Amino acid sequence: MVRFSRSAAEVFVPDGCPVDTALARTTHLGIGAHQDDLEFMAFQGIAECFGPSDRWFGGVTCTDGAGSARSGAYAGLSDAEMADLRRAEQRAAAVEGGYGAMIQLGYASSEVRDRSDARLREDLRGILEAMKPEVVYTHNLADKHPTHVAVAWAAIEALRSLPPEIRPQRVIGCEGWRDLDWLPDNEKVVMDVTGHEALAAKLSACFLSQIGGGKRYDLAVAGRRAAHATFSDPHSPDRAAQVIFGMDLTPLIKDAALDPGAYVDGMIERFRRAVRTSHG
Repeated sequence: MVRFSRSAAEVFVPDGCPVDTALARTTHLGIGAHQDDLEFMAFQGIAECFGPSDRWFGGVTCTDGAGSARSGAYAGLSDAEMADLRRAEQRAAAVEGGYGAMIQLGYASSEVRDRSDARLREDLRGILEAMKPEVVYTHNLADKHPTHVAVAWAAIEALRSLPPEIRPQRVIGCEGWRDLDWLPDNEKVVMDVTGHEALAAKLSACFLSQIGGGKRYDLAVAGRRAAHATFSDPHSPDRAAQVIFGMDLTPLIKDAALDPGAYVDGMIERFRRAVRTSHG
């Protein structure tokens, strides 16, 4: 049984199987900062695991949702009421998406962003040891939301602390508060999620406190995926209808000597050079 640093942490298993079994069957793991991050950024993993009996998506949401934006019918909710609602929405998405397990750690965003606080890294290490996933999705290191970046750093540090033989085969940094269409084409992780639009819509609809509260993430995320599908190649007909771009973080897990900041700087420099080259 995984032990967590915070008493507010919970493990929800939609199909009711024993927790240890639910964790151990995980093949695709999403590690996100906020409720609904997984459904938008790690949707490839959710879609790949939806239906097959030999693939299971596991989710980790690190923060408690208390600071979520709210307006309209939700404007009067206290932080505690908002946190309870967001937890319930995340559980509903886990049911709708057929997740194998959904873990909510209940940290405050300020705790996640405190690099001197090792609790999140330790929690993630314990989860990773229990799950041993093949693929991990987390936030990308060029995201403009500081809590997203902090979660990505914690995930990388937790992954690096694992014995090499149980590290995942691939780690992908996903789009959130910044698109990744700027990445050089040969460095993009291209995730074609065409054909899963109905599932995506059902998952988005679970988060009414955000969509109904003034943030149309459902429209924005679907629009971004459609834009990627069309604008990814100026010379060929569309090959897909919905595409998510990712940043390959696997080299950072295979080689702990690589500096994550320098790794992203290299991508940005290659983008700069590509832009200058296109200008002749």
